[in-house]
Amino acid sequence: MAFTPYSRVALVTGVGRADGIGFEVCRQLARQPMTVLLSARTLEKAKPLATLLQREGLDVRPYAVSVTSPPSVQQLLGHIRRDFGQLDILVNNAASPARQGEQVATANLSHAHSMMEATLYGTWQLCQVLLPLLRKSAFGRIVNVSSGAGSHDDDAFGLHSDNQMGISYAIAKAALNALTSRLAHEESTDTLRINAVCPGFTASFAGGAELGGRPVADGAASIVWAALIDNDGPTGGFFRDGQRLPW
Repeated sequence: MAFTPYSRVALVTGVGRADGIGFEVCRQLARQPMTVLLSARTLEKAKPLATLLQREGLDVRPYAVSVTSPPSVQQLLGHIRRDFGQLDILVNNAASPARQGEQVATANLSHAHSMMEATLYGTWQLCQVLLPLLRKSAFGRIVNVSSGAGSHDDDAFGLHSDNQMGISYAIAKAALNALTSRLAHEESTDTLRINAVCPGFTASFAGGAELGGRPVADGAASIVWAALIDNDGPTGGFFRDGQRLPW
């Protein structure tokens, strides 16, 4: 299918399933419209997912990136420069899955290390490599997909609650929030906005709706809001549904 490039190009990482938040973020961004780069760990995984959205008439292109691999991230940068010469929106959605019930005293530290690699250092690396393109954009946006589990004061899901989402996940998201805050402070310009977003408890897994998870489209919309805020919008904040969350 042939497409006419739009004025903005967005990259969404960690798109692994057609029923996941990343996939729905791609759909909602492409409806703006804009060119959306749907990325998964392999091109073989990204292609069929992109094809599903192309069949909806959306300009979605498949790309591969392993955010924990420096050569893979550099290769992605080369592809974006070659194919578009620009990047306007980066949605850092790639992360490791939580281990329900995991606690500090008994957590498997090998798993915790892997969680930090994907959720924190993978995002950090991608930001470093893609910042030169985002700085050139008249509409530069970085959205780090976080969670209330990483908040000190989220009563339902935060670090001081009894939620069972897993402490490795929670600590990695807290660190991601810190990265967001510092990066936004350092990259304080009129055209670059950098925020962390919690999509809320979303039914992106089997049985999620029965447990009270909200529709995936609603969680994705929370992320898309931050990707589309105006240049006079907030930067360096933590949000859910456009409302500030406590760190």
